[in-house]
This record gives sequence, structure tokens and C-alpha cells, in this order.
Amino acid sequence: MATPKNTICLWYDHDAEEAGRFYAATFPDSAVGAVHRAPSDYPSGKAGDVLTVDFTVCGVPCIGLNGGPQFEHNEAFSFQIATDDQAETDRYWNAIVGNGGAESACGWCKDKWGLSWQITPRVLTDAMAQGGDVAKRAFEAMMPMKKIDVAKIEAARKGEASIA
Repeated sequence: MATPKNTICLWYDHDAEEAGRFYAATFPDSAVGAVHRAPSDYPSGKAGDVLTVDFTVCGVPCIGLNGGPQFEHNEAFSFQIATDDQAETDRYWNAIVGNGGAESACGWCKDKWGLSWQITPRVLTDAMAQGGDVAKRAFEAMMPMKKIDVAKIEAARKGEASIA
């Protein structure tokens, strides 16, 4: 397989392979490819340790680098996963949060490795793209949410009273 022109490199302390396998099991069009071992000792590992892992997340090529504890993930980088309905939103959210992750606000959560994810129903992005009062209502409905509630966003789009 040809090396992609652009690949996202994600820094992990020591468990890039575990992360890649979790993503591959969780998201469609995701897989783990080659696992490369260090040819010699390096600052955060020994010869033979897993150094890099090639994987894809929803078709996006990535390399997981086991670089050690020097750098941690933060919200400056996130994967945004578009979902079609509440069931899909729940499935991804629950997989990430339920596997040692943490909830955040407005559809954001972090996996157990500290990588940020935006689990974003298309109804929300469609409302925001529509602009005007529809976007304002959808945005205001979203603001107090952690995991996005599709029914509440749909009600806001239509200008209906909030569903309790």
C-alpha cells in the first residue's frame, strides 16, 4: 500500500497500538495496519518495543507514535465524527466515555489516552450551516449539553419548545 501524502501523527506515551485497535473496533472505515518496532533503544523505550502504529480512523490515515510522557493530547486537536441519529451518537459517545474516557461539553469527550473527540450529529451541523434564527436556536440548545441530544436539536431547529 502506498504511503499517503499527508498522515496525522498522534503522540502516545506507550500504548499507540492499543489506541489504534480501539479506534478500529469502534469506528467504520478504520483499521490497524503495520506495527513498527524500534530497531534500537530510544529515550522512552527499548529495542523491540512498539515504536509506531499505522492506523486509519474513519478513512483518515494516522500514525501512533509511542514517544513517551513528554507531550499530552489537548483540545487543540480533535477528531470530529459526524453521526446520522441518536443511536449512532450514543454508540460512539458511550464507546469513548465508557472505555476510560471523560465527558466534556457541547458534544466533546476525551478517550482514555486524552485525545479529544467531537461526536456531532449532522442535524446540528446542518442547523448551524442554515444560519439565522435556526442556527441560533440550535446553538443555544446545544450549549448546556454534554452528549448531543438529537431530539432537542431537532425541536430547536423547528422552533418548538425544548423537550424535557
